[in-house]
Amino acid sequence: MSAHHKITQVLTGLGFSKVGFTLAVVPESAQKNFDGWLKKQYHGSMAWMERGREKRADLQHVLPGAKTVICTATNYYTAGDTAEVMPAGRVSRYAWGEDYHKVIEKRQNEFVTWFQKNFPQESIKAYVDTGPLLEKALAEEAGLGWQGKHSNLITKEWGSWVFLAEFVTTLAIEPAVPTEDFCGTCTACIDACPTQAIVEPYVVDARQCLSYLTIEHRGDFTAVDSPTRPLGDAWIYGCDICQDVCPWNRFQTESLEPAFLPRPAYRQLTRAAIDALTENEFQTVFSGSPIRRAKLDGLKRNVFSITSASSSGSL
Repeated sequence: MSAHHKITQVLTGLGFSKVGFTLAVVPESAQKNFDGWLKKQYHGSMAWMERGREKRADLQHVLPGAKTVICTATNYYTAGDTAEVMPAGRVSRYAWGEDYHKVIEKRQNEFVTWFQKNFPQESIKAYVDTGPLLEKALAEEAGLGWQGKHSNLITKEWGSWVFLAEFVTTLAIEPAVPTEDFCGTCTACIDACPTQAIVEPYVVDARQCLSYLTIEHRGDFTAVDSPTRPLGDAWIYGCDICQDVCPWNRFQTESLEPAFLPRPAYRQLTRAAIDALTENEFQTVFSGSPIRRAKLDGLKRNVFSITSASSSGSL
């Protein structure tokens, strides 16, 4: 059995939904587009995105001798209404359960152990949204899917409800054929975005995106240098609107990973309950949850600034 088939078999056995391989070479167009995005300040206050350009542009700075990037996609779709997970407001589907970093890192560690045993002369380095990799561009090259006009990676099998993770390795493996773009003339995501954050096809101005505003942005919303905008149904953590309307997401299937199911405790989190949370209680309730990234002040701001503004139709 070839290394390609053996690795695919092991990774899918560990719970990764799809596996692809590409050369450890970053497409020049992808780096150029990313540099242009940064130059326009579309990343807002996410200063870490400006760091590590050398590694993003040349994977030899990530792992000397790198020949292959093993790209994976993990289906996280869980059925249900985003308005029913938490009474205080809508929560992005990816944050209903446990932090995906922890779930996927555990699988990655198991694979790295297997890899080192079976390919002892080779080196390998794992990433799950934690390093300066242009992971969506690499996933395209590896045949996992294509970047939609909302900039998320879309797979034919699970739409855009996937987490991406990678392994950079010195092992040479035959690369896949990059995936064709199947968005066609569709503009559903652009038309549905409540803040017009998709400023042009495939380009998102994070400063106007509800996901950025409710997760990454610190301070009052009035500090955001963007025009008054309508609200997206009281989203208090993230936003799934561009994914919900995507025709490719009609083909979704439910994830088999119980860690991605909604936490039962969230059913008790009304606006009043969140208002009463202390810092210690917040850390306990959201331990191991992606929602911790918003911090207690941010979550309270989201609940009481966004939802209270919804009646007026603007932030």
